[in-house]
Amino acid sequence: MKLLFDFLPIALFFGMFKYAEGHKDWAASTATEWLGFLVSGGVVGLAEAPVLLATVVVIVATFAQILWLRLRGKKIDTMLWVSLGLVTVLGGATIYFHSESFIKWKPTVLYWVMGSALLLGQLVFKKNGIKSLMGSQMTLPDPVWRNVNLSWVAFFTVMGFLNLWVAFNFPTSTWVNFKLFGGLGLMLVFVLVQAVFLNKHVKMDTPLDPTP
Repeated sequence: MKLLFDFLPIALFFGMFKYAEGHKDWAASTATEWLGFLVSGGVVGLAEAPVLLATVVVIVATFAQILWLRLRGKKIDTMLWVSLGLVTVLGGATIYFHSESFIKWKPTVLYWVMGSALLLGQLVFKKNGIKSLMGSQMTLPDPVWRNVNLSWVAFFTVMGFLNLWVAFNFPTSTWVNFKLFGGLGLMLVFVLVQAVFLNKHVKMDTPLDPTP
């Protein structure tokens, strides 16, 4: 459920982009009306209108996530604050400069920030981020936790490069599809592989019940 909650802004970005892409005249006039005072030149063209409107939606959705958690008295993860900062800065640059390049960098920067945090935590601060999140749910040897942590570092690193490759070698519509389905799909596959790996080690490291 948390994973789906985290991907909600991406789903809304996808929905707005696809709708605006299919209604470009509406998108251009609406974006000019809503964003004209924010964009360079004051007019949004047909080509950039879909991604600009989708960018506004993802900024608002991320703010709404934080507000929702605040109202429910829930803790707001550091990465959500980082995501808000990135989407506001890079999204704002996308809107002002009429350039989708800025918002396309956002997933990569977020992936690399998360990967760097896990790697620095392990190497510099001697703290395993994944163990901190999951250690209360299962007991594993430290070498296994280290490997799990490093596998997440590798996953986030690869996902960052993969996002850039798709973003700047394929049409924007392809990147938007990948951002939702590719990113979520690969994340789910990786989580399932991790679950199998962890379950195997939990079983191996659980002492046998001596009771006959």
